[in-house]
Amino acid sequence: MSAEYSELGLPPTDLAHAALRRAKTLLPAAIFNHSLRTYLYGRLLGERRGLRPDRDYDDEVLFLGCVLHDCGLSDEGDGDQRFELDGADLAVRFLAEQGVPPDRTDVVWDAVALHLDREVALRKRPEIALVALGAGFDLGGGPAALPDGYADRVHRALPRLRAAAVLHDRIVGQALEKPHKAPPFTLAGELVRQATGRTWPAWEQLARSSGWNDYDETAPA
Repeated sequence: MSAEYSELGLPPTDLAHAALRRAKTLLPAAIFNHSLRTYLYGRLLGERRGLRPDRDYDDEVLFLGCVLHDCGLSDEGDGDQRFELDGADLAVRFLAEQGVPPDRTDVVWDAVALHLDREVALRKRPEIALVALGAGFDLGGGPAALPDGYADRVHRALPRLRAAAVLHDRIVGQALEKPHKAPPFTLAGELVRQATGRTWPAWEQLARSSGWNDYDETAPA
């Protein structure tokens, strides 16, 4: 692993190094640093739950899910789906090119695709759950919940660079260019709603537009 990250305890495997290089070429520094912090915080939060790397979960797979989890926000990863699904597909394509078998790439796909669905991810295996926990903590946690000095050590190697603001602008920017990437009631959709002042259709409006006539009072019950 690169000397600049040697103190972080990242997995020392060739595959992990290749994934790190790939993410670094795809992502702006703020999102790349967030992705590595996701791994560090996910692993730490796992330890607090009694989970030990390479005993209770595959540490390399966790790293792959973390370092690639926001690749859908890159220019190359910007497809026609929600960004987390685009990122999951990109991650699997990259790993398949590296010769990683489907039983491992399937876990990475789930970890990336579900990282915004915390409640679902937490019901899954640790490699999936800890990506969601780590990513959420890096944006919504804080140094007070960490051991003394830990956040400072992490940020010396991986400065924040306004991570939350950069992520917001990438998500909204993609969605404004391709509105179908931000359907109602998703995270991207909500961020676009907040940025633009748009309103969501009400339940009844959605039902009436379906053509099933569930709100037609003359229809049989």
